[in-house]
Amino acid sequence: MSVVKYIYLVFAIMIAGISCRKSENSDQIKSRVTDHYKVVTTIGMVGDIVKQVAQEKAEVTNIIGEGVDPHLYKPTRGDVAEFLNADIIFYSGLSLEGKMTDVLVKVAAEGKPVYAVTELIDQKYLLEPAEFAGHYDPHVWMDVKGWIQAVQAVTASLNKFDPGNSTYYANNSEQYIKLLNELNNYVFMSIASIPESSRVLVTAHDAFNYFGRAYNIDVMGIQGISTESEAGLKDINNLIDVIVRRNVKAVFVETSVASKNVMALIEGAARKAKSVKIGGTLFSDAMGLAGSYEGTYIGMIDHNATVITHALGGTAPKNGMLGKLTFKEKH
Repeated sequence: MSVVKYIYLVFAIMIAGISCRKSENSDQIKSRVTDHYKVVTTIGMVGDIVKQVAQEKAEVTNIIGEGVDPHLYKPTRGDVAEFLNADIIFYSGLSLEGKMTDVLVKVAAEGKPVYAVTELIDQKYLLEPAEFAGHYDPHVWMDVKGWIQAVQAVTASLNKFDPGNSTYYANNSEQYIKLLNELNNYVFMSIASIPESSRVLVTAHDAFNYFGRAYNIDVMGIQGISTESEAGLKDINNLIDVIVRRNVKAVFVETSVASKNVMALIEGAARKAKSVKIGGTLFSDAMGLAGSYEGTYIGMIDHNATVITHALGGTAPKNGMLGKLTFKEKH
């Protein structure tokens, strides 16, 4: 039996168990929700929102960890079990999770509350690149203002799920959004300090389009929005020409994407007598190590903004907005 068929067999068996438990009376359910409940999330950025808003009311389990590409991630039997045992599930959406989306749709069909936080955002805000026609860019968290809308979406969903604690969630959300507004201002001012001619961000894949729009920096990715797409020789050569023409001094690798294409840019530029360095490692589709500052959404964005600013000639505090940056480059 293939792994996929086995997963769906496990899914069917566990669904049957859930159906039996639906006889639970409403008072029992209310008690469980009010006291403590289990939340499962797909990516760290979504999980961090839930942790900030729900705090001790919820036990949050995140499926896709640091350095893992959600575009390519294949759910395991254990993941399916986590989803089916959750009281409520949050995922990013807009096709970010790829192969995991089918499982989430099946779980939702059984009546479990499942929310895609980016799909609750006003569509007027979302980007729809020409090469991604018919689909929105899922990397909303790269614009802090956009991710604030995701916080509001999570808060509204938790209020619906657990109305008895709505005031608690509203207060936590308000405090978190206040911090996010400070982060947004920090990113904006840091990027603005980069000389205008040097505001060119070249990365491994197109995860930074919202960042570019929000903070006024030109963004160019080697691969497409999804890392399932392959960068061709023509794409790399076109970017090399841009790097030479615009005198780009630094390009960036990502923790969740292989660096080989970025190295090809550097080597190609060198053949045209243009020296380019790696400006640093950015967090794109995954946050940093769990338990570290960069393993939070604020730390992730603080790191990115600070590293980009330093590498491209701008001014920012050495250890970031809060002086907490700890991530060490491996190269």
